[in-house]
Amino acid sequence: MSTVSENNIPTIRGGHEQARPRITQPLEYSGSLDLYFHQDLTPVIGTEYKGIQVAEILQSKQSDQIIKDLAVSISKRGVIFLRNQDVTPHQMREFGEKLTLLAGCPESSGLHVHPLTEEGSELGDQISIISSEKQKRGGGLTRQLSDTSRFSSVGWHTDISFELVPSDYAMLKIHTLPQTGGDTLWASGYEIYDRLSPEMAAFLELLTATHDATFFHDEARRLGNPLRRGARGSPLNYGEKLTATHPVIRTNPVTGWKSVYVNKGFTKRINGVTKDESDVLLSYLFNLVTQNHDAQVRFKWEKNDMAIWDNRSTWHCATYDYVEARAGDRVCSLGEAPYLDLQSTSRRHALRGA
Repeated sequence: MSTVSENNIPTIRGGHEQARPRITQPLEYSGSLDLYFHQDLTPVIGTEYKGIQVAEILQSKQSDQIIKDLAVSISKRGVIFLRNQDVTPHQMREFGEKLTLLAGCPESSGLHVHPLTEEGSELGDQISIISSEKQKRGGGLTRQLSDTSRFSSVGWHTDISFELVPSDYAMLKIHTLPQTGGDTLWASGYEIYDRLSPEMAAFLELLTATHDATFFHDEARRLGNPLRRGARGSPLNYGEKLTATHPVIRTNPVTGWKSVYVNKGFTKRINGVTKDESDVLLSYLFNLVTQNHDAQVRFKWEKNDMAIWDNRSTWHCATYDYVEARAGDRVCSLGEAPYLDLQSTSRRHALRGA
């Protein structure tokens, strides 16, 4: 993906010709959600809406406009929460397909098929089962990371950043809950970008990072399921090499805002610097996420609650402080190949000018 200014200076870094967003300007909010009561849960991230039922929106005459406005809200606020959803996994899949399409995903992008998804699942390839019982059998990301750390914050990650075309939106409905515990936290990548000095931000905008999920090979063997090597929602996401290179700072096309795009779960190396320098930079960026609670929102789930978030500009982390079963259904759509538009702006700067 490449664009040049009038002075023939490249303004776009990264991206891929086959996975460009279909929108060239940030989306505008039309006002269709004004009918619903909503409350921002923190100044920088998280909004809860009252009275919205995903299944009803799918049947509404204004369905496309409401879903498009939800995409704007999700991308601006990072994550939204919808209580007590009476929605089936297949309706979630339909909603996820519409959400990413109306938000301008590339024509080549669809819903993600996780490398560990069992073939022939009755819910379909595009629906992941989030299950604490399954994690006990295998371990997944939590087990892999816990082998090297006893800090709960080691679980912070962005979904499937190891793919060449990673996720734009993800939605999770929790239907089985422990009596207490099991909260999820999200953090704002926009806010973390805004906490960088201008000099550091400019330096990081020159760099890319390697994202890697090779440990899923071991996980597939533990679960006894073959790794999904075919196309996983995009023709660019295929094969068994679960690694990708992305800009350290990326632009969200829906908002036009810059976000830090490295995460503890999958980012292994910043490229173009020494290993020691990479370790220092990643440690600093990870610390900005984990040690700034005012850049985070914590959500206490109730039965059948749903969260929908933008993986391009947030991180999230489950809280494993329970022993009873906890389970839910997740749908994860694919967006564009990550890129940085040097002419895009920060969240703080954009809101000051609003």
